[in-house]
Amino acid sequence: MAITLSTIIERKRDEVAELIRTTSLEEVRSKAEAQDRPRNFFAAVVNSHTKCSTSVIAEVKHKSPSAGVIREDFDPVAIAKCYEKHGAAAISCLTDHAFFGGCLDYLTQIRQSVALPVLRKDFIIDEFQIWESRAAGADAILLIAEVLSEGQLIDFMILAQKLGMTTLVEAHDMGNLLKVQQYIGFPHTGYSLLGINNRNLETMKTDLNHTIRMIDVVEDTSIVVSESGISVPEDLEKLRLHGVHAVLVGESLMRQPDPGKALGTLIRMNPA
Repeated sequence: MAITLSTIIERKRDEVAELIRTTSLEEVRSKAEAQDRPRNFFAAVVNSHTKCSTSVIAEVKHKSPSAGVIREDFDPVAIAKCYEKHGAAAISCLTDHAFFGGCLDYLTQIRQSVALPVLRKDFIIDEFQIWESRAAGADAILLIAEVLSEGQLIDFMILAQKLGMTTLVEAHDMGNLLKVQQYIGFPHTGYSLLGINNRNLETMKTDLNHTIRMIDVVEDTSIVVSESGISVPEDLEKLRLHGVHAVLVGESLMRQPDPGKALGTLIRMNPA
């Protein structure tokens, strides 16, 4: 049976319910509030490119529902260090275990080992997970429009900003893009980015042209991150022609013998 977004969210609701039942929110909040201030994920992504270059959020991912295990010799910290060495603007870390082989400890270990800001890539459906993210050291979180009501989205953005974290607010279809676009920059500017996911989360198919088709309705392309389906320098050039200077790339890098050097090639850097 095909794994879809609905399948993933159904499992996530059970996981979060168990987390809330077995974990003290007060302890998690206390740990979150004791963390150093988050690194500025927004600035790292928006300000680390020129007119002719692209900021890359490089992703650490073990497996996916569509591809299965992507990398057998999976060392999340070593991969993140290679990404940092070869020019990543920021790191994305998959923390969903059931479908992506991740865990929150990977994010904490990466955050302690690199100077770049780190995004928690997961399916956030409850405020508890936002506190948990900050407690683990996350500098940013992903919010997916397809799984959140407008009320949840607003509440989650307010809490994330209160904790100093950036939100990458992601949409796939046009209706959700129009819905969430009005909230980018809320409650304060400099804390939210607009993600356009080129992967259809029901079919798991990717299409880079999806961003290009959607971008016409976006008022400010400077805060747009194109996600998935990016593998060669020409993809970045194509997106730049449409005003998109930030991307999130994972699977195409993770499949290479050296993900860091693959990143360097993608953004046309000389390998160190």
